[in-house]
Amino acid sequence: MHSHLKPIAAVIGSLALAASLTACGGSAAAEEKVVTVYSADGLKGEKGDGWYDQVFKDFEKETGIKVKYVEGGSGEMVQRAAREKSNTQADVIVTLPPFIQQADSKGLLQAYEPKGADKVNGADKSGAGKWTSVVNNYFGFIYNKKELTQAPTTWEQLLDGRYNDKLQYSTPGVAGDGTAVVIKAMHDFGGKEPAMAYLKKLQANNVGPSSSTSKLAPKVDKGEILVANGDVQMNFAQSKSMPNLAIWFPAKEGGKPTTFALPYAAGLVNKAPHSENGKKLLDFMLTEKAQKQVSAIGGGFSARSDVKATDANAIALAKLLEGVEVFEPDWKDIDTNLQSYVDAWNSATGS
Repeated sequence: MHSHLKPIAAVIGSLALAASLTACGGSAAAEEKVVTVYSADGLKGEKGDGWYDQVFKDFEKETGIKVKYVEGGSGEMVQRAAREKSNTQADVIVTLPPFIQQADSKGLLQAYEPKGADKVNGADKSGAGKWTSVVNNYFGFIYNKKELTQAPTTWEQLLDGRYNDKLQYSTPGVAGDGTAVVIKAMHDFGGKEPAMAYLKKLQANNVGPSSSTSKLAPKVDKGEILVANGDVQMNFAQSKSMPNLAIWFPAKEGGKPTTFALPYAAGLVNKAPHSENGKKLLDFMLTEKAQKQVSAIGGGFSARSDVKATDANAIALAKLLEGVEVFEPDWKDIDTNLQSYVDAWNSATGS
């Protein structure tokens, strides 16, 4: 959902990967001990210390299957998979909503219910078995707690002159967390028109577009900007190495702070070159062991309702959400009307 500018080696690596995958014939592909994952960023650690790093390593040790990993923004990963429809490269795709629904409506997913999916709440999986959340997460904002001794609490405060060129959020329609800004504003302000009227005013303080949400946290930590959007799992993990980050949830003046679940949802790609390996990886991600590591290692929330994490991170994460109202977006509506909401945002902000 957030998207990164890749180090050049990774770019070259993924180009080489594309070339090598297209070279092998169908039968050879079936024998290969490999599984290719297209994912939104946030779950792989900057220093090899993220949830994916641990899970992929354990998975390879247990099955002998190597994970080839490609990451970008949620929207970007879905577009890439759609472009490759006639020559499918990915086996598993992981994105935030509404992009996982978008992948489904573009015919990019095949039905598969991983073992353990029965323990995932109904709102966090597809009724048709096309995708299942593997890590739960919530939308949020961050601020620099060293520069701002008084934490912001409302949307309206962000219109203040002190935030001029000190505020940035990732681009709706490109980044999942950017799209989430529009979803939350529409909820908090009570509809598309009032939300767009607010975002139009906010534009006076906005530094400008960013295809990547994860790139905003270092800027907040250094004080280059004071406020940005993000999500709880990613920012919580980043705050371990960025001491000035603090997470908050804007409220409409006079209202309660709100957020909504923004899970990392995984699906098996239609016509996947290694679909059996893809199924094994999906099963593995939902095992009790991997799900217990979601908070301990990844700073996220387990997707399984029967896994009760009690580690220090899990306790701190639960505390963050105390007193915050969690609403459930109408994802069907958002999937259907996403383009018109992004267009409305573009015309309101002159982007």
